Amino acid sequence: MAISEAERESMETGQSNRISLSGGRADVQILTALHELHQAYGDHLEGEVARYIPELAKVDPDQFGLAVVTATGERIAVGDAYESFTLQSIANPFVYGMVLDALGRAAVRDVVGVEPTGNPYNAIVLDPNTRRPMNPMVNAGAIAVSGLVPGKDPTDRLNRVLGMFGSYVGDQPAVNMEVFMSERTTGDRNRSIAYLMRNFGVIQVSVESVLDLYFQACSVSVNCVQLATMAATLANGGVNPLTSCRAISRASLRDVLSIMYTCGLYESSGLWVHSVGIPSKSGVGGGLLAVVPGKMGIAIFSPRLDASGNSVRGKLVCRSLSQMLGLHLFQAGSWSGSHSGVPFDSTDKSWDGVSSDR
Repeated sequence: MAISEAERESMETGQSNRISLSGGRADVQILTALHELHQAYGDHLEGEVARYIPELAKVDPDQFGLAVVTATGERIAVGDAYESFTLQSIANPFVYGMVLDALGRAAVRDVVGVEPTGNPYNAIVLDPNTRRPMNPMVNAGAIAVSGLVPGKDPTDRLNRVLGMFGSYVGDQPAVNMEVFMSERTTGDRNRSIAYLMRNFGVIQVSVESVLDLYFQACSVSVNCVQLATMAATLANGGVNPLTSCRAISRASLRDVLSIMYTCGLYESSGLWVHSVGIPSKSGVGGGLLAVVPGKMGIAIFSPRLDASGNSVRGKLVCRSLSQMLGLHLFQAGSWSGSHSGVPFDSTDKSWDGVSSDR
């Protein structure tokens, strides 16, 4: 779905269709918050781009885009919100939801668990009791889920995955072939994970075909506004707020958001839930997606990563937005358009974990 220059300008300036709620227009509050945070963290240069994938090492580390799409379809963008980047493991919850819809919870649970892990996202480890991956957000779980995608051949399976992403975005995205080939060429660690799972019967088809689909999903290219639309679809009960098309069933959506909430930021997920309190997913391409159920989807693009592979500025922005708008799911009187949370303080260092130092 092409975006006109006039529409892009209206979104960047906040002059899109507005929603009126008691206490002030919600999109004005969000736009103000995004501008404030973009300015506050624009010079925050902590972290490094992902270098283990050669194509990602070429990315401009200082790009910084923010976007919000509300559950009613309002779009707000600031900074480099129209610069393209690859999903990387942000793809994981969406492919997981697709497979849940296709096969059902029981069949998927036979292959991948739902427990948080204290291990890095690319750990070569399975649950010692079940010999399954711990959850579908880490590489092992996402590779296993890729092996469950239905289809008569690799092309059919890829087209189904791209069609699924299209239902979230509103227009079918493309695979960045340079990133895909870069991952495929250098993905020996993921091959080790896949062959370990093949040994235990988790993967029962061609390892290389499963890995190709996994790498292709990770290499899907989006921008910040599109990523926020994907998040808003999850926030809107599984229905894309721009197209009114259902992307995922309500039953599968519950499972996806639950896993994002407990496992979306790898070994720092517990701290994230405690401090930010909304379902989220990060990717080493620099993207970070967050879902405020019933309200909005949030997306940040900033390629500088911490030691866990999460966007440093993405984490800072989400934490600050949660404070400013009262987004934490367990905060009394959470955001409704009239609640402004607590004042933003960019000097507050009480939340350890925004740093890349360990």
